Amino acid sequence: MADVISAAGSCLQPLCECLDGTGMLDVAAREVASFLHLKSNWSDLDKAEKLLLAVETTVRARVTAELDKLNICDPQVQVWLRRVEELQLDAIDEDYSQLMKYSCLGQCTIHAHRRTSVGRRVLEALDEANKLIEEGRRFKKFGFKPLPRIVDPLPQIETFGLETMLSQLHDLFEKGDSNIIGVWGQGGVGKTTLLHVFNNDLEKKAHDYQVVIFIEVSNSEALNTMEIQQTISERLNLPWNDAEPIAKRARFLIKALARKRFVILLDDVRKKFRLEDVGIPTPDTNSRSKLILTSRYQEVCFQMNAQRSLIKMQILGNDASWELFLSKLSKEASAAVESLGLQNTSREHAMAIARSCGGLPLALNVIGTAVAGLEESEWKSAADAIATNMENINGVDEMFGQLKYSYDSLTPTQQQCFLYCTLFPEYGSISKEQLVDYWLAEGLLLNDCEKGYQIIRSLVSACLLQASGSMSTKVKVHHVIRQLGLWLVNKSDAKFLVQSGMALDNAPSAGEWNEATRISIMSNNITELSFSPKCKKVTTLLMQNNPNLNKMSYGFFRTMSSLKVLDLSYTAITSLPECDTLVALEHLNLSHTHIMRLPERLWLLKELRHLDLSVTVALEDTLNNCSKLHKLKVLNLFRSHYGIRDVDDLNLDSLKELLFLGITIYAEDVLKKLNTPRPLAKSTHRLNLKYCADMQSIKISDLSHMEHLEELYVESCYDLNTVIADAELTTSQLQFLTLSVLPSLESVLVAPMSHNFQYIRKLIISHCPKLLNITWVRRLQLLERLVISHCDGVLEIVEDEEHYGEQMKMQDHASDEQEDHAMVKTSRNDTGQSDFPKLRLIVLTGLKKLRSICKPREFPCLETLRVEDCPNLRSIPLSSTHNYGKLKQICGSVEWWEKLQWENRDEVAYLDSKYFIPI
Repeated sequence: MADVISAAGSCLQPLCECLDGTGMLDVAAREVASFLHLKSNWSDLDKAEKLLLAVETTVRARVTAELDKLNICDPQVQVWLRRVEELQLDAIDEDYSQLMKYSCLGQCTIHAHRRTSVGRRVLEALDEANKLIEEGRRFKKFGFKPLPRIVDPLPQIETFGLETMLSQLHDLFEKGDSNIIGVWGQGGVGKTTLLHVFNNDLEKKAHDYQVVIFIEVSNSEALNTMEIQQTISERLNLPWNDAEPIAKRARFLIKALARKRFVILLDDVRKKFRLEDVGIPTPDTNSRSKLILTSRYQEVCFQMNAQRSLIKMQILGNDASWELFLSKLSKEASAAVESLGLQNTSREHAMAIARSCGGLPLALNVIGTAVAGLEESEWKSAADAIATNMENINGVDEMFGQLKYSYDSLTPTQQQCFLYCTLFPEYGSISKEQLVDYWLAEGLLLNDCEKGYQIIRSLVSACLLQASGSMSTKVKVHHVIRQLGLWLVNKSDAKFLVQSGMALDNAPSAGEWNEATRISIMSNNITELSFSPKCKKVTTLLMQNNPNLNKMSYGFFRTMSSLKVLDLSYTAITSLPECDTLVALEHLNLSHTHIMRLPERLWLLKELRHLDLSVTVALEDTLNNCSKLHKLKVLNLFRSHYGIRDVDDLNLDSLKELLFLGITIYAEDVLKKLNTPRPLAKSTHRLNLKYCADMQSIKISDLSHMEHLEELYVESCYDLNTVIADAELTTSQLQFLTLSVLPSLESVLVAPMSHNFQYIRKLIISHCPKLLNITWVRRLQLLERLVISHCDGVLEIVEDEEHYGEQMKMQDHASDEQEDHAMVKTSRNDTGQSDFPKLRLIVLTGLKKLRSICKPREFPCLETLRVEDCPNLRSIPLSSTHNYGKLKQICGSVEWWEKLQWENRDEVAYLDSKYFIPI
């Protein structure tokens, strides 16, 4: 018998080996296991389902956070979520419940078959659920910013009566010989709206251009070249350097645009200017690029070479005017005026108001908004009020009379705040924060900042102000509305002297100042104020942005006892005339001036609440004035030449109401005194450490009492060799860090997350010759801008992990053992996959020994790499396997570009044609 069994085994062995090679035995074993272990597998599946739900909830929350930031969900995450949805565990649960309810093991063949089927599905679902859980836990990136679109869509505007002019514009645009097109017409007639709609239309149509750029010129008498250049740079994702000369930047922009087929839309051109001066190459037939401009003046269109392709804007007809007017009314008001009753007097009065707007879209918008909520009994008085304002007024005055009703609907405080906006130049934007600061000092807000922002919202809602910029921090005034404001001032008892942004070389004569209550001569080219005006009533004097103003008469402020706001920022003054007569002054801005010392009797200005002395590069002494100004809420000495050098000079504790402090410190013991549990530390928002002798290290956690510190600027501390961003008390809110002229700085130690650099968005390092690399920037997860210049020792920006680990080991002996050990450990474990997740800009300048930036890696958000005067840099961290993502520009000299070493010559040709911009 044993022989028979042995013989049978010998016969079956080859068959088993054959089946084992095909995997059939494993499949059979899996089927049997799924049958026998059905209950335990289902129990495991139930647990996996709950865990998968938790992982899915986390992933969806992270995806929602990305979508809220207008980012795009990562495709891998999308596929994962779809697989989770397709798992269909509910159906398996139902089948399992039915099986358990009506069957038992071995009852019959049918039930056994059902059990096998359900068991197989349970096991497959369990495997898939476990895979999904593991994959979901590994996700690091959930979304990314979308690539910039060819057309940047502008807010959608409902239009009335523009169809004919829009069609004309499209016809001219399609013509091959219409490279420059002009649209002209009176202010408020709808030129900007036409250009908005045309911009958005371009997105919907087939096109062969590569970028469309909408630029608000609004240049008044002085062309705002820098703002135009900044708009172009932003749309092309080019780096921006405030210190770069305008002419050099213009040449760079011309080269960048010349590589593209562009469409540029210039809105509100007031006077002729050379396109090349701002950085725009003149479009021609060969380039197939286009330029469209709008202007109030036909002559300007001629001067800008648009004489062959010209459109004149017409006012709206009666039907379109009525439709636009109705669109501004509330549902109730619109229903009331449109009812067909014979005695509908509301309709008659509403139509009279609409007709009085003369087909001017701006007037229809403003007046329509102002009467939007009128009840039936109020229409007659509204129509009469508008009619009264128009009596004996022709031309422009007639238009202002129509617009005045919107102003009359404001509260007295809102009216005063609106009129204040007319002090600013016609072009550009106005900072909301600056407006509120001025209004506070003028006493318009009763010390309530939030009321100021509410008034801004009300003025925007009334179409008297317009939002400006994507960050919602600025507003602007339409030029027609600004002229309305000045017209209203002239009709009132107030006397404004407004000559801002008019390219003046000389100030208005002394006689023009006499009766003025508010004066603005900002943004001009005035060089001196050699007279002493007699203006006892003036409350605001704005003279900022006169870069050559360097002389004021000794008695200039002698009669200004009512002055509350004085702004001399961005001028060249070296001293302030005696100002002890300014007893009502609350807001004084001397930032970015060359002032050398404050007036000896400045402390007499007992009402002063806001004193800005930031970036006063020549200020030597405040003569102990600041500590005596007990009502100060804002004191800004950030990056001033004047700083606190001795602990006894830190005598600001008397400023009990201080909310914002920017300060420059020259000694380590002063820093220690400031950083103690006291209100002064809590109010510190900006800190500049300069010439701190013997300071060898800075530990960011030691600044923990400065809980509102946003910016740290360390410069010329010659003994400083170490900066430590540890993980102790990580309450730091630092967003901006500058390390400049630090000849002994050798290392910057950054702990694992969470550390005190975790919120840094901009990092500047310059003239630090002993720094060999800045590999630690890999831990700055929110870093957006990285600027490294003139660091002669830097061989690599980011070293490879092995060298970095060895360096950190060496630093173990010089630093706290436990803290540095954590740093070393994290360094060894870094994979590089999450490095630089938000970095958009890298600028490298004057790095003579720099050989490489880093090993090739992913830069998911990198838009611009700029390299200047780095003669030994022979490679960049991109290769043929790199996903170029959002990369838009590589900027450098032609010589540097040609010397780069590439393994793949096709790659350099591709980059050269797509990304390289010579500088």
